[in-house]
Amino acid sequence: MRISATVAAVSGALVLSAFAVPAAQAAGSDAGSYRSDIAKIREAAHAASGKNSFAAATAATAADDQPYALDVTFSNLKVHGGKPIVVGAAARVSVPVTYTLTHGADVDVTASDFWTDLYLYKGSLDSPTNMLFGDDLATCTATSTTVASCKGTIDIYPDLGDLSSTDAGVWRAGAEAIAWNGQDPTSGSIDITKVGYADKGGFASPNVQRLSKLTVNAAPEPVKKGATITVTGKLTRANWDTNTYAGYSTQPVKLQFRKKNSSTYTTVKTIKTNSTGNLKTTVKATADGYFRYSFAGTSTTPAVNATGDYVDVK
Repeated sequence: MRISATVAAVSGALVLSAFAVPAAQAAGSDAGSYRSDIAKIREAAHAASGKNSFAAATAATAADDQPYALDVTFSNLKVHGGKPIVVGAAARVSVPVTYTLTHGADVDVTASDFWTDLYLYKGSLDSPTNMLFGDDLATCTATSTTVASCKGTIDIYPDLGDLSSTDAGVWRAGAEAIAWNGQDPTSGSIDITKVGYADKGGFASPNVQRLSKLTVNAAPEPVKKGATITVTGKLTRANWDTNTYAGYSTQPVKLQFRKKNSSTYTTVKTIKTNSTGNLKTTVKATADGYFRYSFAGTSTTPAVNATGDYVDVK
């Protein structure tokens, strides 16, 4: 099941207007209706607080137009084991996530209508420019009467418009939980005061990066010792707006050489890509071996090494 995140204005603040729906419950139902009903819960909650965490009324004093604050907290959030999330031009990327959910004794995390999930967001939580979710809700396993260990995925579909190229870089993580307590989320007349909600953002997340590619070609091959070798190549990275790979301009790239019987590359010189990501330089032929280009990476683009190109020196 694919759930897209949209953003809606509520009381002057921008908040998420979608929450993942269990695939089993969504089957045969109008997913748009589910998102609409769940949006009422989250929008009402954030309209009440407008902060990085939801602080609504207690169950006993909930207002007529908002859910009560669910006795749930989140900790130990880990996204992709702390490693950068590298996304190509089109292929789906599934990112593992884990977190700890601590709850009051009156919260039944095993109930079929208790939902929890982890999400990523770009910008601030009260005004995100983009958000990413998993295809399914997280699954939790009780480790004590009040603590559960939860895991899930963030599923990213660049070919379906989940990302824009400007989204590369820093993101934050958050987690939320909702207890419907017997209220039917598909109904247009739920008693929102009987629904519990908890939300917390501001957790660290690895950067989301645009997958990079790097090529090299050393010519002529073979070549006489002392003659000039021309080494060309190109540095490209995923463009999430066009779902293609485009040149990465004005980036420093190292030309490296490894002798035939060596396992170590040494840097010969550093040059920059041109406006279309192309590379070109010359060196003198000294010995048989492999030339490659090496890019160190940036906050938006991962490091990459070209596959070495062998040159036979006569």
